[in-house]
Amino acid sequence: MNHFINYNIKPAATSPAPGDETKSVPLPQGWRCYMSPEGCRYYVNTGSKETTWERPSAAYGTPVRPPAQRNSLPEGNINLLCSSSSFLSSSPSDVSQKPLSLVSHSLEFVSLFFCIQINCVTFPLPSVTPDQPEQQLLKPNEWSYCDYFWTDKKDPQGTPSVGGFEVLLQKQLKGKQMQKEMAEFVRERIKIEDEYSKNLSKLSQSPLAAQEEGTLGEAWAQLKRSCHDEAEVHLKFSNKLQCEVEKPLLTFRDNFKKELKKYDHHIIDLRKQLASRYAGVEKARKALADRQKDLEVKTQQLDIKHMNKHEEDIKKARRKSTQAGDDLMHNVDLYNRAQSKWFEEMVTTSLELERLEVERVEMIRQNLRQYTTLRHETDMFNQSTVEPVDQLLQSVDPAKDRELWVQEHKTGELRPVDMDI
Repeated sequence: MNHFINYNIKPAATSPAPGDETKSVPLPQGWRCYMSPEGCRYYVNTGSKETTWERPSAAYGTPVRPPAQRNSLPEGNINLLCSSSSFLSSSPSDVSQKPLSLVSHSLEFVSLFFCIQINCVTFPLPSVTPDQPEQQLLKPNEWSYCDYFWTDKKDPQGTPSVGGFEVLLQKQLKGKQMQKEMAEFVRERIKIEDEYSKNLSKLSQSPLAAQEEGTLGEAWAQLKRSCHDEAEVHLKFSNKLQCEVEKPLLTFRDNFKKELKKYDHHIIDLRKQLASRYAGVEKARKALADRQKDLEVKTQQLDIKHMNKHEEDIKKARRKSTQAGDDLMHNVDLYNRAQSKWFEEMVTTSLELERLEVERVEMIRQNLRQYTTLRHETDMFNQSTVEPVDQLLQSVDPAKDRELWVQEHKTGELRPVDMDI
């Protein structure tokens, strides 16, 4: 059977049973006596956290060592889960066969099961478990989305408000909006080119100075024809902008929008399921604590009053406590499965968002280069206006952009771990 121990609530100290010959002998300084769920006394040194089934003598209990740093509990919602190998689940006869060092350092062993919960997600505590290997990045040497968005972003008051995945998703939605606005910019340029072409064509047909004669008249007529030719060039530029720049931008945006919508709902549903599983664990944990408390009360009643009629009640209480422990194990298993699924999908989806972002940037860069190429073809005498644009487009680097963004917006690189029991 597995037991849950909440160190925020200590078990009540027991008094010696009537007839106990050690009743008048006080415990050494720093030692207290407690009752296990099975009704057996054990002794805890409140300073060193040392535990033993044998009543300590004065020599055994002194001097009291200062509290061990790694056994101190940090602030927050922290749960200590003790496995079936814990000394509390053993009977006195079993423990008497174990080395004293194993019994006296049980609390040091169970301290390895510390974990902290943040918004229904369990994370390790390196400060409490210094021997645990440090988590390695999934994609070292890269500023990948899958490594830096595990915790939730906090609001100005310090309260977690937005999930790390939501931060990623908002970036992608912003990118989709930027792409739409770029397409609108190109559309406005197309309208300007169309209007300019129409005005140039209209001007080329103007009768003004049409009666000019001689060689000057020929030069004037050629100038008017050049306006017509320029109007044709701008009309061609307008048509190419629409087909080769604006349309691809809008098409990619529509596909991008569909991909984001699919990932959005999927991850949110998994996170809701994780919260539901965590609520089940908390409910089972409370039920186990209640059953253990009931068992302890009934055991103390039997120990103090020596009433055999309570033995059946104790058996029932033990069965209920065992069932509650099994229910807690089952709910923890369901929670860990849900968190594992969420973890896998977070990694997969964040990498997909990363791929989409690279595709978006590369596609926009390609179409903007097409824009500058068409602009060169349209106005060979004013290339200096787009040459700086060409130079900047050549230096566009999605990986560098991602590094700068992740450094500014990352929510947490410590990955979640299974809830242990």
